[in-house]
Amino acid sequence: MQLEQLVEKFREKDMSAFETLYGMYADNICGVINTIVRNEARSQEICQDVFVKIWDNATTYNASKGRFFTWILNIARNAAIDEIRSRSYKNEKKNLSADYFVSVLESKEEESVDTMETKGLRKLVKTLKKKCVQLIELLYFRGYTQKEAAEELAIPVGTVKTRNRSCISKLRENMGER
Repeated sequence: MQLEQLVEKFREKDMSAFETLYGMYADNICGVINTIVRNEARSQEICQDVFVKIWDNATTYNASKGRFFTWILNIARNAAIDEIRSRSYKNEKKNLSADYFVSVLESKEEESVDTMETKGLRKLVKTLKKKCVQLIELLYFRGYTQKEAAEELAIPVGTVKTRNRSCISKLRENMGER
């Protein structure tokens, strides 16, 4: 069954479609959550919550706004960031490196069959300069504010804002070339 048909059945609350999609995406989603939260057990709980949330909000998915995997990934990322902000342990986690984020994607390649989305994400991340990878990792995967990222990188907030726009533009440009 094609992904579009599977997603449509999922939106119609078909349990077998949900189970299939869960099987396809759960490992990657849990890996991304764990990259942010850095607690395997809590990551599994958040992952389960994310899948319950997408089940409850299945009708809100709009294919014209992006891929299904990206929709789930954004929900998962936001849930993980909410978790670290609510637990107030950001200062403990500031020593994570961007290399860890990239290595999660690379290790998934060895462990399981890659989805097109993970292959594409890995390829896009590898095309960015190191400073872009660092900034995107801080802002989008570790939940830093622009001010916190500026302090961590020892650069002005204005530079963070400009660099962020530039890096996101570069990602969009690279996505257009795919």
